[in-house]
Amino acid sequence: MASEIPAQAFVAIPRPARRRISCSTVSVCSHTPAFSRALSTSSDLEELESDAAAKPRWQYTPPAMKAPVRLRGYPGQPEFKVNSDPATLDRFYVRMLGHGGDKMLSEEVKWQSVTHKSFDQGRRGFNDRLAFLGKQIVLLQVSLALIQENTAYSKKIPVDPYGRTPFQHPALQRLDSLSTDAKNSMTDKKRLATLAKQYGLQEVLRWLPKKPTHLAESGIDVILVHAMFAVVGAVALERGGLVANQVVRDRILKPLGSGVGM
Repeated sequence: MASEIPAQAFVAIPRPARRRISCSTVSVCSHTPAFSRALSTSSDLEELESDAAAKPRWQYTPPAMKAPVRLRGYPGQPEFKVNSDPATLDRFYVRMLGHGGDKMLSEEVKWQSVTHKSFDQGRRGFNDRLAFLGKQIVLLQVSLALIQENTAYSKKIPVDPYGRTPFQHPALQRLDSLSTDAKNSMTDKKRLATLAKQYGLQEVLRWLPKKPTHLAESGIDVILVHAMFAVVGAVALERGGLVANQVVRDRILKPLGSGVGM
């Protein structure tokens, strides 16, 4: 049987009194320099956005996306210089895409294709989605090249000890050369990066290396291949798949030694 608890055990706990702020305090806070500075900053921000609207998107960072303090690097660290000359960019597209390559893409897409997400913290757009599409197109053309060519990747059928003859069909010929190792060999990072350097992609690449004095350790080969895939993806979006496939065959696979489409 539970014992009864005396009523004296329940003691009312006093609630803390609420602090009231007088209207005079609010009026004083609203007229502080910080509050007025915030209002002036918003008006200045609108003026900056209106002025920046006349510039191309690749040329400036939206004022609303700028932080008041620097978040990366050191205050005294020198700025890594990237290309900002449209003529230099056009020369690269002529070298990679051939005659008239500088007119194949729109101005904004030409800059986005060579912009990595590390540049300006991705606030001016970057090429990740274009590179994903371009890589799939390159891999498709590599697969077709392996099937169409009589390359060294084809495997020889071993002699059967029981004298059996394996089934053969014209539609299945050279499928044995379509392997992951063969694809990786044709799309090797070093080979593609070397080709990108021959086109002068490193001169127009917009990125921020982790070690500005050691670009190889910062992964420049990966960034170059990524940007070259992005150019292919941009061509596919603006000029269509047929043109993008031809660019891959003529400007990437053939320089690497493939005879597809010849």
